[in-house]
Amino acid sequence: MSPEAVAAGGLAVLTGVAVFALASTVFEYHSSNHDEAVYLQQAAMLLEGKLELAAGDLVGAFRPWFFVEDGGTLYPKYAPVPAAMYAISMALFGEPRVTLAAIAAANTGLVYILGAAVADRRVGLVAAALFACSPMAFVTSATFLPYAPTTLCNLVFAVAYLRGVRTGGYRWGAVAGLAIGIAFFARPYTAVLFALPFVAHAAYTALACLADEGYWPLPTTARRQLLTALCGLCFVLVTLCYNARLTGDPLTFPYAAFAPLDGPGFGYRRILDHAIEYTPGVAVRANGFAVWYLLSRWVVAGLLGAGLALGGIAVVVRAWQREGDSLVDPTAGLLVAAVVPSVVLGNVPFWGNYNLLATLSDPTDGLVSQFGPFYHFDLLAPVAVFAAVALVVGWRRLSSRLAAHGPVSPRRLALSGLLVSVLVLAGTSAVLAATPVDRNAAYAEKYDTAYGPVEAADFENDLVFVPTPYGEWQAHPFQVLRNDPGFDGPVVYALDRDPAEDFAVIDAYPDRSLHRYTYRGEWSADASEHVLPRLESLSVRRAAAFDAEAVVGVPDRVDRAHVRLTTQGGGPVEYTVDDPDTELTVPWSLDGNNASLDEAAGAVALDETDLVVVTVTLVQPDGSTLTYRQEATVRADGDAVEVVWPPERTVCRLTTACGREGTYLPDHPGEHLGGVSFRVSLDPE
Repeated sequence: MSPEAVAAGGLAVLTGVAVFALASTVFEYHSSNHDEAVYLQQAAMLLEGKLELAAGDLVGAFRPWFFVEDGGTLYPKYAPVPAAMYAISMALFGEPRVTLAAIAAANTGLVYILGAAVADRRVGLVAAALFACSPMAFVTSATFLPYAPTTLCNLVFAVAYLRGVRTGGYRWGAVAGLAIGIAFFARPYTAVLFALPFVAHAAYTALACLADEGYWPLPTTARRQLLTALCGLCFVLVTLCYNARLTGDPLTFPYAAFAPLDGPGFGYRRILDHAIEYTPGVAVRANGFAVWYLLSRWVVAGLLGAGLALGGIAVVVRAWQREGDSLVDPTAGLLVAAVVPSVVLGNVPFWGNYNLLATLSDPTDGLVSQFGPFYHFDLLAPVAVFAAVALVVGWRRLSSRLAAHGPVSPRRLALSGLLVSVLVLAGTSAVLAATPVDRNAAYAEKYDTAYGPVEAADFENDLVFVPTPYGEWQAHPFQVLRNDPGFDGPVVYALDRDPAEDFAVIDAYPDRSLHRYTYRGEWSADASEHVLPRLESLSVRRAAAFDAEAVVGVPDRVDRAHVRLTTQGGGPVEYTVDDPDTELTVPWSLDGNNASLDEAAGAVALDETDLVVVTVTLVQPDGSTLTYRQEATVRADGDAVEVVWPPERTVCRLTTACGREGTYLPDHPGEHLGGVSFRVSLDPE
C-alpha cells in the first residue's frame, strides 16, 4: 500500500472520529432540522421489519413529522436507504451515530480515490484533506440527514465507473450500476443530476464502439455499459415496487403522496401550509444565492478554495486539449467537472433551495445558516478534487522554477508548499465552520434545557402527553420524544389534543402511569429563546361527583376579581368579588351531568367529553388584569364523571388566555409576579 493511501486512510478515520464527536455533543439532541427524527423513526421501523406504523384509531395522536397518514397506518415521505444505513449501527452498536462517522470516513476515502483517478495519489490525498475540511461536509455529515449518505453512493458510482473505463472490468460496471441505483432509491433527483454526465459518456462510448465494431457479438465496452445500466435499473425497479407498496401506484413517490406539489418544477409549489409561485426568476435568484453561499462559506476555505477549483478545472481542460499532460486523466477530469453544471442547473427547478433561505440575501438566516445549501452537497467532492489538482500542479511547476535558481530539491519544495497550503486552507475552513457550529451549539443548549425533566425521569411503563407548538406532529419540534414502532416501549408519547382524543389514548393504555410534558414560554425557532420545562404526573379520577377548589394569591392593588366557568360548548357562569383578600378561594364542582360554580349557584351541562375552564381575573384600578386559568379534561356519563388531574394551569397578564407562555410553575416562583400563587384540589363528594 502506498504512503498516500495509508495517509488517506488515517485521514478518513480522523474525519469519522471528528464527525462522531460533533454528532455526540453539538447534535446530542439533534438539530433544528426536524427531518432527522423522520429517518431515525424509519430506522427503528426497519429493525422491526416494518415499512408502516399501525396506529389504528389513534393515528392522529401518534403521527410523526413528515409521515403520510393512510387510514390507520403511517409511513414516511422519505425512501428508506439512509434510514437503513442508520439502522445497521443501531443493530450492531445501539448507536446510530456510528453510521454518521462511517459515512464521513468513507466519503473522505472515496474522494481520495476519485482524486487519484483524475490525477494521481498525491492529488487524491490533498483532495481528501480538502473535502474533510469543508465546513458543509463536517457539519451536515454529523446529522441524520440523507445528503452525506446519498453522496456516498454517488461517489462509489463515480469511482467504480472510472475504474471500469480504465480497466474494462465488468465487475466495476456492475458496482457502478448498483451504487447509482441505490442512490436513486435514496434520492432520485439527486442521483439523476450526479449521474447525467456519466450516463451521457456511457451512451456516447457504447454507440461509438457499436459503430466501429458492429452489434454482434456485443463489444466489450457496450457490454460493460449495458451491465451498469441493468444493475442500476434493478434498483429503479425496487424503487417503483416500494412506491407501489406504500402509495398504491409505482409512479407516485411517498413524498408526492405527502405533498403532491412539492416536487421539481415551476409554478405553484406547496407543502403543508407553505406555498409560493415558484417562477423561473425566483428560482434563478434563489439558486444563485445558494451557490454563492456554498462557494463563499461552505466549501473548503470559501472563495479561496473555489478559486483553486476553477484553476484545477482549467488544468483539466488544457490537458484534454493538449492530450499530453501526464498528471491529469482528461476523461475522468471532464466527467467529474461536468457534475458541477449538472448539479447547479438541475437544482434550479427545485424549490427546496428557496426554502433553505429564510431571507434570500441573508446567509445567517434559515437552514442554510446552520447546514449550508445541502441540496448541493455533491459539489463538495469536485471542488476538493480540482482544488487539489490546482495545488499539486501549481506547486510542482513553481518548485521546479525555484529549484533552478537554488540547491533546494523540487520534490521537497513541492511537498512543503503543499503541506503549508493545506494547513492554510484547513485553518480558513475552521474559521468558516466555527460560526455554524456555534449556531447549532446554541440549539443544543436550548434542547438540553427543554428535555431536562424527561432525561431525569426513569420511565418503565408510562404514557406522556406532549404539546403541539407546531401543529399536531410528533417529533416536530421534540425529536427526542419518539415512540417505538409498536407504540409499546417503556414510554409512549402521545400528542396532547382535545378531551375526546386524549381519553381515547388513556383508554388504550389503561395500566400506564400518566404524565404531561409542558413548559413555560413560547417555543420558537430562535435558539436564544429558551423555555422552562416541566414533567407533571397525572391521574384519572372517577366518582359520582367531585368538589373542587382553586386558591389563588391576590397581589397588591387589586380591587375586584371576576370568576368565570365555561366548557367547550356551554357557559359562562360567573360572579364578581369586590376587595378580595390576599388569597381568594374559588369552589366549584362536577357530577355526571354538570359543572357548577358554587358561589354563582349556576351550572353548565357537560358533553360526553369536555374541557372545564375556570378563570379568576384580578383587576386593578387602572384596568390592568391578571388571570388565573385552569383547564380540566373531563368525561361524564350521567352516573359519574372522570377528571384528568391536575388541570393545566396558567397565569396571564392583560389577557385571559395566554397558552404556555403563562404556564404556572410552582417550583419557579421567581417566574411570576409577587403575590402570585395557585393551588388546586379535587375531592370526591
